[in-house]
Amino acid sequence: MEPENGSFVFFSSDRNRSPCDRMKRMRDLAVCDRPREKIARKGARALSDHELIAAILGHGTPQRDVFSLAKDISGLFLRRGEEVSYDDLVGIPGIGQSRASQILASLELARRYNRKMEEERTRIQSPADVLPLVSDITGKSQEHFVCITLNGAHEVIERRTITVGLLNHSLVHPREVFADAITDRAAAVICVHNHPSGSLEPSQQDIEITRQLREAGEILGIRVLDHVIVARSGYTSLRERGIL
Repeated sequence: MEPENGSFVFFSSDRNRSPCDRMKRMRDLAVCDRPREKIARKGARALSDHELIAAILGHGTPQRDVFSLAKDISGLFLRRGEEVSYDDLVGIPGIGQSRASQILASLELARRYNRKMEEERTRIQSPADVLPLVSDITGKSQEHFVCITLNGAHEVIERRTITVGLLNHSLVHPREVFADAITDRAAAVICVHNHPSGSLEPSQQDIEITRQLREAGEILGIRVLDHVIVARSGYTSLRERGIL
């Protein structure tokens, strides 16, 4: 309004601000809360669905902020799943042809890689099936302890090196073995370690840690299928030995 002296007074109340002023702009967020920066710092898995979509979009429009757009898109996928079409996306205010194409291209690329991974996923049916996954540690001069996580069909989810030990031994704790298995939502694990000495005989320490892992797995509902010792001369399965 305009008072008698000719100066103007602007009210700061939200009801007197335009929608653009109330929008949650990316540049107004703390750097640590921006989706792309969170991906760099924590990895994409740490983001919610709408944050991932916001990271793909990058920014909003003069009328709508990026998070509002992302939530609409996320809601659309929740309702329609893989049936979401190009026309569905361009029907969302603020999503034009370019962004609709960008989102659908990202999803199709993810589908193709997931399909390829499913086709190539290794299924473990015997201790011998494990050997190609750990061929890199058989001749190591230090002991490496590896955990292979499996789904309910005994297909490999991930292979990780848990610890690298000294010349002839490696201490491992159940929490280190099962931390990533829980994240993977694994149904089972197979543990593998190498003997730099070349001996395939399990040590007393090997037997004790195997029993500890089996007990911890029973509590967590993640079965320890086997503990395999490898060396250049071959392998030993503690399950085949009747130890597990």
